Amino acid sequence: MSNGIPLAEALARYRPDAELGALPELTDADTLLNAHHPDHLRGSVVKLVVGANAGENCQRELANLLQSEAFIDEADLAGTPVTDIDVLVIGGGGAGCAAALMAAEKGARVLLATKLRLGDSNTVMAEGGIQAAIEPDDSVQRHIQDTLRGGHHAGDPALVSAMAGDGPEVLRWLIRQGMQFEQTPSGDLHTRRAGGMSTARLVHCRDYTGLEMMRVLREAVIQHRSIEVWEQSPAVELLSNETGQKCVGAVLTSLLDGQLRIVRTRSVILATGGLGRLHLNGFPTSNHLGATGDGLVLAYRIGARLRELDSFQYHPTGLLHPTHLAGKLVTEGVRAAGALLVNGVGHRFIDELLPRDIVCSAILRECAEGRGIRIDDQRVGVWLDTPRLERANPGLLEKQFPNLMTRTRVSGIDPRIEPLLVHPTLHYQNGGAVIDANGATTVPGLYAVGEVAGGIHGRNRIMGNALLEIISFGRRAGIAATANRDRGPKKVTLEHVNRLRRALTLADMPLTRRAPQVLPDYAAGGVWNR
Repeated sequence: MSNGIPLAEALARYRPDAELGALPELTDADTLLNAHHPDHLRGSVVKLVVGANAGENCQRELANLLQSEAFIDEADLAGTPVTDIDVLVIGGGGAGCAAALMAAEKGARVLLATKLRLGDSNTVMAEGGIQAAIEPDDSVQRHIQDTLRGGHHAGDPALVSAMAGDGPEVLRWLIRQGMQFEQTPSGDLHTRRAGGMSTARLVHCRDYTGLEMMRVLREAVIQHRSIEVWEQSPAVELLSNETGQKCVGAVLTSLLDGQLRIVRTRSVILATGGLGRLHLNGFPTSNHLGATGDGLVLAYRIGARLRELDSFQYHPTGLLHPTHLAGKLVTEGVRAAGALLVNGVGHRFIDELLPRDIVCSAILRECAEGRGIRIDDQRVGVWLDTPRLERANPGLLEKQFPNLMTRTRVSGIDPRIEPLLVHPTLHYQNGGAVIDANGATTVPGLYAVGEVAGGIHGRNRIMGNALLEIISFGRRAGIAATANRDRGPKKVTLEHVNRLRRALTLADMPLTRRAPQVLPDYAAGGVWNR
């Protein structure tokens, strides 16, 4: 029992019509989180030694990157080709595309540089939907309250208010771009309630909302005459002015030929996404291949303050079986539709629509205490009882969750008949760069939007706010970045790199480790290395 119930035994015991018993009451959420959430694993958090957040807590793997040496120095800039532009956007996901589109609409010449291909991002993997207070019984204030409560009141109320207030207009803007949403028979946008929401607020396009969003944004960027796109061109360093106090550009490389290029600009918008591919605490991840925390590293090195560096979201329902699907998400929309979580002894153990960090911790508790379903000595999970949902609502899975059905069908699993074995997967970085309501960081000339920015979600994100955030703050930053009307930098330097190098030396920190990582070490080509 201590290692969980073997998969074959649990399957033989499973019945979609079995009595599940009463749901136990959750009496102390904080104790549950402190005992089982991965953020609280012993040894996973350290104190930063240098930089704007020196003395503050940070997840160990991230701290190693933030306190690393740069890949380049001043000698690498000599003879490097230079491109001048009004606004540089680094990142080609939803936030970067929204920022680029708004900056271009304001008359700026925009360069969008993306690490992989345009659209390769966590945005396309967001399945469940986007929040917006549009129902008669809902309000922006309720949206704000749900978001702050779900984030344990660690979010910045001004940022949350800006995002929630933008919700209805964000939907209108996306629809004008050509995005499709599910509708009710009367033609209204269909909404549903998910974890942490006090009412139905989630607008969606079946179970591939992010993919549909990225489709229309990518097409809009490609068609815009004032936006130039450089693909397979990750940023390896930001550029500062003579004093190292202002961001005035970036150094990009090419994954095709390794050549460096300097971009000088009035404003830089970081939209580089998250860091799931660091596999914090050894967890699988739902993130795309390029999610290696580059934006955090570059922002920190130039002096930007960061926040909530010890807080990350683990999505409760990542697939555990079969092995090749490990980490792939089963959207929270399935639980919102009524699917229950059941342990190996056939009991419910948590309200499925509580905030994600609580549900995640409850699953990990069941696994740790021997009530999980065991594949081997390393892998233990719980059931997501999809056959019970299908039995109550025939045809629902095929109609509302075609992406899930396709993914499981090719692996020989039919969730209408067999429950899905799930386990938490590393999903989202709750913190990031400190920003204001226009996405401006604490470094002049530098903006941050999307997952690389912090302050909106506090210490836990509720479903649907990620897709809202990237459009809300992407649009805001795109407009704000065009307000800088100076003549651009007279000189670009790496003075901030020199400053951090001196700090690392004085702190007796090693200079052998280099960052950003650009690609995980198991990717083709591995960590970028000149």
